[in-house]
Amino acid sequence: MIAIFIKELNTFLNSLIAYVVIGVFLTGLGLTVWVFPETSVLDYGFASMETLFIAGPFVFMFLIPSITMRMFSEEKKLGTMELLLTRPITHWQIILGKYLSALVIVAFALIPTLIYYFSISYLGNPVGNIDSAAVIGSYLGLFLLGGVFVGIGLFASSLTENQIISFVLAVFICFIMYSGFGSFASIDVWGKFSPLLEQIGLLYHYDSISRGLVDSRDVMYFLSIIGLMLMFTKLSLEAKRW
Repeated sequence: MIAIFIKELNTFLNSLIAYVVIGVFLTGLGLTVWVFPETSVLDYGFASMETLFIAGPFVFMFLIPSITMRMFSEEKKLGTMELLLTRPITHWQIILGKYLSALVIVAFALIPTLIYYFSISYLGNPVGNIDSAAVIGSYLGLFLLGGVFVGIGLFASSLTENQIISFVLAVFICFIMYSGFGSFASIDVWGKFSPLLEQIGLLYHYDSISRGLVDSRDVMYFLSIIGLMLMFTKLSLEAKRW
């Protein structure tokens, strides 16, 4: 697993893709937080990072699938999947190695945004007038959400050898899992089942953690979805005899 992790991480860091993707992520969030009049903190007038944590999940929907789309698809297309599986490693070791490498890239993308926290804190009146608990909870929620999206991206990549199809499929599943259930729950046909339908979605639990009160049930929900996506990936790989 460690060898797979190091290999995938080196592949990212030695290519232009990782830096372009992270650069686009930071630029998009930077413009949203500081420049665009409708969302700018400077125009908003409050020491809050709410804009970043509202926009972050939607940027992740495109950022993370672009990272994961090649992980299994490229292996299949180049015919290296068979070679990989002939080595004395299990499916789980391959999946976890690739998963953790993508998760590290997600963490690399998030770390520079801490500059926004210190900048907004300094601009507060008085200095430091920012809800740090909510910020910490939101960062945790965004990281866990990123972990779920990585799992979805790996699953999508395991289904096809076409990277574009993998990307589109991952974006679609991420969107449905994040916003779809809440939208479906708002339709006035579910009756008493509407709250239950809403709680299945990622947005409900992400909003809960972002309030600054980290509930173990929300954390377990994210971890369960991650585990489910990785299990689906394993089943997908085992469905074809390499």
